[in-house]
Amino acid sequence: MLNGMDLELVIHCGDYSAPFAVDPYRDLKHHMIGVYGNNDAERRLIASKMEGYGKEVRGEFAKLNLDGLVAAVLHGHDAELLEALIDSKGFDVILYGHTHEVKIEHRFRSIIVNPGELCGYLTGKPTMAILDTETKKVEILNIQETRV
Repeated sequence: MLNGMDLELVIHCGDYSAPFAVDPYRDLKHHMIGVYGNNDAERRLIASKMEGYGKEVRGEFAKLNLDGLVAAVLHGHDAELLEALIDSKGFDVILYGHTHEVKIEHRFRSIIVNPGELCGYLTGKPTMAILDTETKKVEILNIQETRV
């Protein structure tokens, strides 16, 4: 599904959960950068497998330049940290997960996005977000099939 889309980068906001769960990303043709979530076990093995697939896991936080937009990527399980990043007014885009619930918010200069969950395991609603870095518009896609 993702391979059929015109994307420059796929960003994962954490909770791979286990090393076997990253296997579907092996066939993803797009570059991918992710961060760990609070439910990620065997982090070294996850990172090793992702690196073998040509993908990156940056730790618990990633600061990215997305076509001139400064982006923060984190899982979001530390609510105080998430709020501090928002309050810092230092990011154009803040991407997080954790709640598995879709949320798009504009505060200060930031667009704050929780894309929901691509797998749909917890909510039954598989979703993803597409950010147009030129217009700064975010589109939430409801996904029926989650294969890359």
